[in-house]
Amino acid sequence: MPLRRFLQVDVFSPRAGCGNPLAVVLDAEGLDEAAMQAIARWTKLPETTFVFPASDDGASYRLRMFAPQKEVPFAGHPSVGTAHAALAAGIAQVRDGMLVQDGIAGRLPLRVDTIDGMQRIAIRVPRASVAEIVDAGDARLVPAIAGWPLGALSPALMDGGRKWWVVELADEATLRGLAPDWDAIATLAESTGAMGVFAYARVPGNADYQLAVRAFVGNGRRFEDAASGAANAVLAAWLDSRGALPGRDGRYVASQGREVGFDALLELHIDTDGEVWSGGQVQTVVTGHLDW
Repeated sequence: MPLRRFLQVDVFSPRAGCGNPLAVVLDAEGLDEAAMQAIARWTKLPETTFVFPASDDGASYRLRMFAPQKEVPFAGHPSVGTAHAALAAGIAQVRDGMLVQDGIAGRLPLRVDTIDGMQRIAIRVPRASVAEIVDAGDARLVPAIAGWPLGALSPALMDGGRKWWVVELADEATLRGLAPDWDAIATLAESTGAMGVFAYARVPGNADYQLAVRAFVGNGRRFEDAASGAANAVLAAWLDSRGALPGRDGRYVASQGREVGFDALLELHIDTDGEVWSGGQVQTVVTGHLDW
């Protein structure tokens, strides 16, 4: 088997070690689904992506993404991290400031910018919709958020391909001090076909970020996500639908991951067409070859 170029990158990270890790296998032609799943299981990272040549001029490259247990149709941090890796390896070229990712979720554009000398990559995520708006006394929700001091907006179930319950907390200190009831969150997630609870709080007066967020995944594995581009995009769609976006001009920054040892910053933008872009900086941590 040939050696394949391999990168491990840190996504939504202003410096190495702050964001969400991702393994990227370049030159993936010849790997079948079983091999890709085995590699993803071996890396033990949240996702591993595999890059293939574009099938035509309409895309920059094709990719498939796998969690350790199964293939994932779409996720934000693997999309942004793969774009960074493809550019670093010379596999893809920016055209008019854009790349186009071709995957199970279809062809999605990525915007590549340089701001203050630092590259930023953002993906336009699939459109999310409001599945349900409930009050805090909803019987399904109560066990999962018992004792949480809530914010102004009602809890809601959002569908962006993956479903998330979005719940506003009263303030940042409350959010960061939460001790989730994992059994209750798992019951809520599994009974409603959701990933879990995406909790958020506004942070007025902070120059670095306008929201603090925490993602409690309860469907399948139970864990707190270090930095989720897709979940943040679903939240952005919810806030936009309620006229409740923080920041200015449809742009804001979310802080995620401190409670699990990370410190990611995710940059959200809702454009004039109502499309949500989720992105940030990416750091290359490991460069080498995979001998599988």
